[in-house]
Amino acid sequence: MSFWDRLFGGRSESAQNRQRLDYLNEALVLERQGDFDAAVTSYRLALRERPDDLKILQNMAIALTKIGRVEEAIRAYRKALELDPTLSGAHYGLAFLLVKRGDAAGAVKHLSAFLAHPPEGPDAARWVAHAQSTLDHLRAPDGAAPSAGE
Repeated sequence: MSFWDRLFGGRSESAQNRQRLDYLNEALVLERQGDFDAAVTSYRLALRERPDDLKILQNMAIALTKIGRVEEAIRAYRKALELDPTLSGAHYGLAFLLVKRGDAAGAVKHLSAFLAHPPEGPDAARWVAHAQSTLDHLRAPDGAAPSAGE
């Protein structure tokens, strides 16, 4: 912080953006270290500055899922989908949380949305195949749904 910022107790916009980025980067580092609780705290701090940041919301949902805070993860994914209804990663993550919760109808809705706009890239085929397989199981007459980890 510069002398003038300290003197007047304010921060420039670029300093605030650096702080947000620091929280986001800090959260990503904490996740790589396996400290998901601390990562969630950092994501929450980053969201204070940018409450509509899709990357933060999705990453926070993933971290919340890893520590078993499923309802909070569902809320984070839903918030991301309110902001961008075509966000394939949020549809995918939310669908499998709903499978875990036993909400087959909700899972079908989000798997269908994911498959309508699948991601692209080298690993995309794997995720698309997993989503399609799960959707097929959910729609099967016997209703036998695979586990979220299949």
